[in-house]
Amino acid sequence: MDINRAEVLAEALPFIEEFRGSYVVIKYGGHAMLDERAKEWTIKDTILLRYVGMKPVIVHGGGPEISAAMEKMKKKPKFIEGLRVTDEETLDIATMVLVGKINAGIVSKINALGCKAAGLSGKDGSLIIAKKKGPQKVIKKGVEKEVDLGLVGETEKINPEIIETLTLKDYIPVIAPIGLTKEGGSLNLNADTVAGDIASALGAKKLIMLTDVPGVLKNIKDAGSIIRELNTSKINTLIKKGIIKGSMIPKTDACKRAVWGGVEKAHIIDGRVEHAILLELFTDEGIGTMVHRG
Repeated sequence: MDINRAEVLAEALPFIEEFRGSYVVIKYGGHAMLDERAKEWTIKDTILLRYVGMKPVIVHGGGPEISAAMEKMKKKPKFIEGLRVTDEETLDIATMVLVGKINAGIVSKINALGCKAAGLSGKDGSLIIAKKKGPQKVIKKGVEKEVDLGLVGETEKINPEIIETLTLKDYIPVIAPIGLTKEGGSLNLNADTVAGDIASALGAKKLIMLTDVPGVLKNIKDAGSIIRELNTSKINTLIKKGIIKGSMIPKTDACKRAVWGGVEKAHIIDGRVEHAILLELFTDEGIGTMVHRG
């Protein structure tokens, strides 16, 4: 057992040296947020990154919790291509859940484990300036239609100063995906997209997407059909073929934008696997799907 532990540490050391002082943006979502054990090891992994000299930044989602809150209020969630249709009431619920519950909970957990964390939304420090997302084209019964998503935004600009200030003081920033319009309003943003945009703005070494599947799969019903390496040039083709679909579309698109924006590599990994973040960052083999420019 001790020999195995020594081998693990020896394998991790070169990666720790390589990543020291670098930003690592972690998109925290799915099972890793809902299961208490997964939540525990995910947060501990993130704290460890801070302790070995890296600069972790968490961007969290909260889709299932938002949908559950909506249903409690007798409001049915609606999605188009993995993006939530958002009216005023839905935006209020999303803000309440993301900022008031999930963000505060993650920050409290990190602080309780002896590390410093600070909760933010995209509105704090004008971190995320956003504009309303245009109509989305969807095909229903063979007919292409344009659908308005409502108060759903997309990033116009990231102002990373507040993140840089916090990480300089050894805080782990925890960011909820609510954007600020130029007029001072709010927009609901896709957390995957926000994570990619923030990673690009920071010049992050890595973008890690935690999800509920092993990675991008050739066959969604076969966990063994994982695509280990994915060149960004292949993503659109896989979307057209229906291999990448649903909520995996914004994830792969965010990874593509991130690596084209200067992030070294992006990874889509299974947050249900114990210590998934450490396995991806600090082992030769890694896990999940690695997205790169080739």
